[in-house]
Amino acid sequence: MKRKKRELECVWRSEYNKSDRTRLGSYLMAYAAAIKAARRVHLAANIASAQNRPAALFRVIRGLLTPTNQGGSPDNSAARCEAFARFFADKVALIRSDFDTILTAVSEDVTSAPACPVLLDSFQLVELEDVDKIFGEARPTTCILDPCPSWLVREARGGLAEWVKVVVNASLREGKFPASLKMAVIKPLLKKPSLDPTQFGNFRPISNLPYLGKVLEHVVASQLQGFLVDTNFLDPAQSGFRPGHGTETALVALVDDLRRELDRGSVSLLVLLDLSAAFDTVDHGILLGRLAGMGLGGTVLQWLHSFLEGRSQMVSLGDACSAPQPLTCGVPQGSVLSPMLFNIYMKPLGEIIRSFGVRCHLYADDVQLCHSFPPVTKEAVQVLNRCLAAVSDWMRANKLKLNPDKTEVLLVSRKAEQGIGLQPVLDGVTLPLKAQVRSLGVILDSSLSLEPQVSAVARGAFAQLKLVRQLRPY
Repeated sequence: MKRKKRELECVWRSEYNKSDRTRLGSYLMAYAAAIKAARRVHLAANIASAQNRPAALFRVIRGLLTPTNQGGSPDNSAARCEAFARFFADKVALIRSDFDTILTAVSEDVTSAPACPVLLDSFQLVELEDVDKIFGEARPTTCILDPCPSWLVREARGGLAEWVKVVVNASLREGKFPASLKMAVIKPLLKKPSLDPTQFGNFRPISNLPYLGKVLEHVVASQLQGFLVDTNFLDPAQSGFRPGHGTETALVALVDDLRRELDRGSVSLLVLLDLSAAFDTVDHGILLGRLAGMGLGGTVLQWLHSFLEGRSQMVSLGDACSAPQPLTCGVPQGSVLSPMLFNIYMKPLGEIIRSFGVRCHLYADDVQLCHSFPPVTKEAVQVLNRCLAAVSDWMRANKLKLNPDKTEVLLVSRKAEQGIGLQPVLDGVTLPLKAQVRSLGVILDSSLSLEPQVSAVARGAFAQLKLVRQLRPY
């Protein structure tokens, strides 16, 4: 049809005859309709073939809905990868250097763990059915370091399970995490499409780890989770990455606390602390001390030490990669074990906060303080300030950086004027009261009406319906 279109165009241009132009116009309309129909058939076939593969389906949909890049092809050069790698490494190094230069008057028991007899010194070895179960549960996320796609490994697990079992059991028995699985691949992701892609600070590092390493982590995580449940080690206020303590549970507990105090006529200050690169600055020595303090020893502690040490990461953009950068601190992002280890790292904080009569809710690195008091008790904010100072000292001693400029405070009360003079102070920065804050993805307002949250969900739903409308032809 394209050749026929050109022939008709040449005939019309040779004499500029009106009838030739009419015939060309009619053919152009038929040509456009044929292209549209062929595109519809092609995309419908792609959508149908990906109906049982969500990742592939969303790739097709994103190709339909996402506008093409009008600014030219992105810079995926090796030089840009190296620049990203230096930026991410320097960010963590700068935070750590602040801790090395600031002398805090914090006693050693803030970072040390109490002595505890060894309760778990060896892992239970796995059987073939355990490996098959983990293959079924683990997300098939493929890393460029994997020798073959993870979905292929899952499909061929009948022939690979015995080999994987040998590798996993050797690692558990010897207390060593394979060095070849310690490399992470970082893919920078722009936080918002509207942000400037030339500014590295506008990107979020998304870590991708080898699939076999995640399978091995699943084995350890299941046994470590069982130990945490049996010993009841974690703080009751900690949620996330533990059975019965998901996001919904944390939100229900928080809103219920605030609403009960509101019904009593009390005023509540909700402080949402912001931590900078919390997972990346975890101190290995302190974490291993906490792990030993909870009763881990032998090859279990040796394995966790091997899991943390000797790691590196590189940045990948398209086909280009940076040189590996060694990691001397932090728990690996995108890891199965890291959230659990971070919960253990943060466990002492709850006791410190409650010692001031302040309630807390902890979800990984989301730390929320809640202090309620009668409206006439203006000195209550001083109690909260002392609590925030103690939290700040503990964070510095444990190599975690608080960001006062991004910390938010919500006043929950019947009357807005009850918040006059109640601005808390963190590290010398007065924290202004916000009309609404976002807690674990839910917008909370001062009266707990949830109207801003409902409005935001409605706007998002209408936006999604608008996108679905664009898919109707396919």
